[in-house]
Amino acid sequence: MKILDRYLLKTYLITFTSVFVILFFIFILQTVWLFISELAGKDLDIFMIFKFLAFASPKLVPMVLPLTVLLSSIMTFGDLAENYEFAAMKSAGVSFQRTLKMLIIFIFGLSICTFFFANNVIPFAEYKFINFRKNLAQVKPAMAIAEGQFSDIGNINIKVDKKSGENGEHLTGVTIHKKSNLGEGAKTVIKSKRGELISSEDSNLLQLVLIDGYYYEDISPKDYRARQKLPFAKVFFKKYNINIDLSKLNMNDGLDDEIKNTNTMLKISDLRYSLDSLSKTYKKDVKYFSDYTYNRYGLTSDYNVDTTKIKKPKAPDLISILSLDSQQRVLEVALSDATSIKQNFDISEVGFQARQKELNSFEYSIYEKFVIAYGCLLMFFIGAPLGAIIRKGGLGLPIVFAMLIFIFFHFVNTFGKKFAQESGVTPLIGALLSSIILTPLAIYLTKKAINDNGDVNFDFITEPFRKILEFIQRNKTQQNVN
Repeated sequence: MKILDRYLLKTYLITFTSVFVILFFIFILQTVWLFISELAGKDLDIFMIFKFLAFASPKLVPMVLPLTVLLSSIMTFGDLAENYEFAAMKSAGVSFQRTLKMLIIFIFGLSICTFFFANNVIPFAEYKFINFRKNLAQVKPAMAIAEGQFSDIGNINIKVDKKSGENGEHLTGVTIHKKSNLGEGAKTVIKSKRGELISSEDSNLLQLVLIDGYYYEDISPKDYRARQKLPFAKVFFKKYNINIDLSKLNMNDGLDDEIKNTNTMLKISDLRYSLDSLSKTYKKDVKYFSDYTYNRYGLTSDYNVDTTKIKKPKAPDLISILSLDSQQRVLEVALSDATSIKQNFDISEVGFQARQKELNSFEYSIYEKFVIAYGCLLMFFIGAPLGAIIRKGGLGLPIVFAMLIFIFFHFVNTFGKKFAQESGVTPLIGALLSSIILTPLAIYLTKKAINDNGDVNFDFITEPFRKILEFIQRNKTQQNVN
């Protein structure tokens, strides 16, 4: 390795490492903020929080790494150009593409590592992360119960004065409001001096053992006048057991969706296998539904009827033979059958669309792993020439350019994913949409930097917007004159 290559690589790596650490820390803070409701006030120790963040961290890499490459490239090459180091290199006969040689090798190796990381580490971490969130209550069941305040767990509302024990399993001063299944509010109150939580990681049931307490229950007599006396039952107990479904603890709609979307936990080989199985099942169900529909209702789209050869019936049709009452009944039955058929079709359509969306998600996940790796190369060939052109290093203007480009890149990626899932485009096009749009920009900037042409013209982007603004202003002027 020559001195120039070593110098450029060292300069780039110092900036790259610093930017990566800062951005990763920012995204970690964002993750903590997103899941603060699952972490705050639940007596989780440092080790548990560290595991939570360790499982959540790998899936941040596809967002942090391209932005890091882009920002560090702009900053490094902008700083070299600002300090006239590029001018010195060119005077010594070193071209711009020669300065990129060692960094291209590094970025290419980084892209390969990113692909293997996205294909192996991220799916494993996602699996561990989702299951860790799902099983938090099994690992430490007392975390769902906060001291001195009521906590909702399934159909009960529980408050404890104090928790003790290694995992907070020993409770003191327990008050429980049990909700009625008929939607009449809490009609049962249980109070006990002590309690204990007993659970197993292999079981979905949490046992709450209450000791020395009272069981109060409001009674609703059938006679309305008797209800005015507000009767209730009171029972003293030495020991009372309550079984709680752990699946109701620490669960939310977002987690339910993540558990269903298992494509994020699979490698490419597993995704291909799952996609093949789901596709075969989907096609089989579609064929079954079409055969059933034809046999049940006699519907088909392949009539091939020549309407010119249809002759009017000489005899009156069947409906005209019936009486008016019979005709009305026949038409009502026909309308009911048609409505039933339409509802059946609508329900089936929703089901098939959901399954098609699942298929698209699995296929998109395969291409996404390649796009993550290509994103590093793409951001480098945008950032490096852009830094050389704007000739500005540091944390000012480069951050503005980097954030604008990355926000656009991330927005197009998100849009392409949603569009592909809804079958608006193929999953391949949806995954490559951002690359298709930004690759010409990377080629354009690289060509300008190689030719040492700093006159970058973005009129092809801004010109349409300028014409629209001029058109709006002309219309406003004419309206004011009139």
